[in-house]
Amino acid sequence: MSGLAAILAGHLEPGVYRWDAAFEPEDVAHAVTAAGWRFGYLDGWVAGSEAEFHQGIAAALEFPDYYGANLDALWDSLGELAEPVVLLWDGWGPLARATPDRFGRILGVLRERSGAAATPFVVLMRGEGPEIEVSELR
Repeated sequence: MSGLAAILAGHLEPGVYRWDAAFEPEDVAHAVTAAGWRFGYLDGWVAGSEAEFHQGIAAALEFPDYYGANLDALWDSLGELAEPVVLLWDGWGPLARATPDRFGRILGVLRERSGAAATPFVVLMRGEGPEIEVSELR
């Protein structure tokens, strides 16, 4: 988990990363919460549509009940995170293949918020998918 450890220790900038580590989500959650960060898990294998993505991220990050399930609401809700967060997004590829334009917009919001949020926000994307422009985390 050395790349993740570097993020949690503040040695790497928050951002959106491709991460090929094979750790179980529970093990990642343990490492993240032990470092004082909040952990969210999004299972993209069961959230393959945009609507399912919004439902999944709202549950993973405990967005308020009034979350609007659209990109504006995603932007706003990510901006309201009160503590550092690591979101592990397994299986992002199905959404990226099914709706590449919408996926690109979602990825854009995640990228922008990870760089602009008042508190650190990190997305770790695992699994196969089309080529995207994000950094690799080792």
